[in-house]
Amino acid sequence: MSEKLRFENPDGDALAARLDRPEGESPCAFALFAHCFTCSKDLRAVGAISRALTRHGIAVLRFDFTGLGESEGDFADTNFSSNVDDLVVAADYLAEHYEAPRILVGHSLGGAAVLQAAHRLDSVQAVSTIGAPFDPEHVTRHLQDAMEDIEEKGEARVQLAGRTFTIRKQFLDDLAATKMETTIAGLDRALLIFHSPVDRVVGVDNAAKIFGAAKHPKSFVSLDDADHLLTDRSDAEYLGVVMGAWAEKYVDRSVSEPQGADADVVTRTGASYRTEVQAGRHSLVGDEPEDVGGADDGPTPYGFLLSALGSCTGMTLRMYADRKEWPLDEAVVRLSHEKIHAEDCENCETEEGRVDRIEREIEVRGALSEDQRDRLLEIANKCPVHRTLHGEVTVRSSLRPPSNASTA
Repeated sequence: MSEKLRFENPDGDALAARLDRPEGESPCAFALFAHCFTCSKDLRAVGAISRALTRHGIAVLRFDFTGLGESEGDFADTNFSSNVDDLVVAADYLAEHYEAPRILVGHSLGGAAVLQAAHRLDSVQAVSTIGAPFDPEHVTRHLQDAMEDIEEKGEARVQLAGRTFTIRKQFLDDLAATKMETTIAGLDRALLIFHSPVDRVVGVDNAAKIFGAAKHPKSFVSLDDADHLLTDRSDAEYLGVVMGAWAEKYVDRSVSEPQGADADVVTRTGASYRTEVQAGRHSLVGDEPEDVGGADDGPTPYGFLLSALGSCTGMTLRMYADRKEWPLDEAVVRLSHEKIHAEDCENCETEEGRVDRIEREIEVRGALSEDQRDRLLEIANKCPVHRTLHGEVTVRSSLRPPSNASTA
C-alpha cells in the first residue's frame, strides 16, 4: 500500500514523498530512505527495496530532495548540508503524522547523508548505507570537467546521468567542509553496509573505510556483481530482504508491534505476473514461468497449491507419528499437477471436459513396520488441506472499496 505525501523544507519548498506501508497491517517500524545524488525517490531500485522492507512489516518514507524529482526548489541552491536538513524535516513529518523513524537507509551520497542525520534523530536505532562514499567530497570526481568553471565563475552546467544540473561553488565548499570519520565513529547505532566490489562509481574501498571507522554493532554485505544503481531488480530485492531481516534484530519491535491483518493472506500483483504474498508475518513471491511471460521469480499459483498440500501432509504425519511414538525420521512428499481429460479418469464423477489430477508420492523414512507405513498413508489422506480439496469449497468474491491513497 502506497500513498503520495508532501511536506515543506526549511525554505518553504514542498518536497514530494511516497509512503509505502505493509499491506493489511500496522507497521512494526518506520524507515526513512535517502536517494542517490541527482536521483529520485522513484528510482526502480528504491521502489524494490522499499517493497521488500514492507514485507518485513516496515513502512518506508522515500522522498525527493529539494530541486529533484517532483520536489520544489532550485537544485543549484542545495548542498550536502541542505540534504541532511531535508532528512531531518522528513523525520519530523513522520514523527508528527505517523511515527518517528527508527531506521535510516541511504543510497550513494544519500548514505553519507543518513550517517550525518542520525546524530540529530534520537529515534533512530539502525542505519544502512548502499554504495555510499566515505567522504562526500568523492562527488567532485564526477565534476572534474567543470571544476575550473565552478572555481572561476562560481557555477557551471554539468551533465549527470543524461540530465543537466547547475553546480555552484558553495556546493563544493560544503562537501569539502564535511568530515565523516568522527561522525561515523560516534554513530552509536547498528550499522549495515551494502557495497558492490565492482562498483565503478563509488569504489568498494569506501565501504572498507566506513566499516573501519564505525564501532560495533556493524555488518558488511557484498553485493557481488551489482552495479552502482542496482539496475538488476534481483540485486535490489536481495538487498531489501537482507536489510529487513537485519533490522528485526536491531530495531525494538515492542515499541509498535504490528496488528494482525484483516485477511489470512494478502497478495499484490503489479505491472508483471510477479506477485508478492504476505501470509501473516511471512513474505513469499509467486510468478509465472518465462515461457508464458513471467520472470520465474517464484512458484506458480499451482505450485503454492501443491506446497500447501505437501506441507500439510508432512505436518500431519509428523503429528500422528509423535502421538503414537513411532520412529518416523522424515516424511518426504513429492507432488505434481496436470489437467487430464475426464474420460481418462477412472474414478472421477466428471464425465466431460478436463479435471485436475494431483500425483502425490509419500516417502516415510525410519524404522517403521509395514503396518505403520500403511497407516501413515491412510493418515496422509486425512490431512486438512487434502480434505479441503476433496470437500465442497465456496469462494465469495467482492470488490474492496477504493481508498483515497494512490497505489504503487
